Amino acid sequence: MIEPTPSARNSKEPPKSRYANIVRLLTVLSIMIGFSACRTAASLPPVNLSEPGWTVRQGQAVWRQRQATPEVAGELLVAIHRDGRTLLQFIKTPIPFLTAQTTGDTWQIRFVARDRIYSGRGMPPSRLGWLQLARCLNGISPPRPWRWQKLDERRWRLENTKTGELLEGFLTPP
Repeated sequence: MIEPTPSARNSKEPPKSRYANIVRLLTVLSIMIGFSACRTAASLPPVNLSEPGWTVRQGQAVWRQRQATPEVAGELLVAIHRDGRTLLQFIKTPIPFLTAQTTGDTWQIRFVARDRIYSGRGMPPSRLGWLQLARCLNGISPPRPWRWQKLDERRWRLENTKTGELLEGFLTPP
C-alpha cells in the first residue's frame, strides 16, 4: 500500500495553524483599524470680528494651485486675534472661494466651490498653503518645502518649491 505524501494530505485539509494565522491576522487588522480611526475635529464656531482683540486686514491675492495651473485672483481678508486665532477668506466675487480658520490647537479649511471641509487638531498639514499663509502672517515660519518672502510692508509671497503652488498678494497695513 502506498502511503500519501505529507503534501498530498495537507492539500485535502489545510492545517489548523493556517486558520489560526488567518484569524490572528484578521484580529490584529481589526484592532489596528479600531485604534487608528480618525477623529474629526468639531466644526469651528463662526468668528465675531467685532470682538476686541482682532486685527483685520484686506487686500488682493493671486493663487496658483500647481506649477502648470492658471492663477486665480481675488480679494483676501485676514483677521488675526491677539490670542493667536486666525481667519482667512479668499473671495472670488460673488462668493467666498475658501475660508480658513485656526485656533490654538485646531484648524479648519472650507473650499466653497468643492463643498469640502477639512479640519484637524495640532499643526495644520503642510500641503494646505492657505493655512500656512495664516501662520506666516502670524509670524510663524512655514515648514519645508514652503518659502515665505515678505516683499515689503504690504506685499508677501508664499511658494511651495516642490509643487509650484503659489500665494502672492498684498494687505492693507494693520
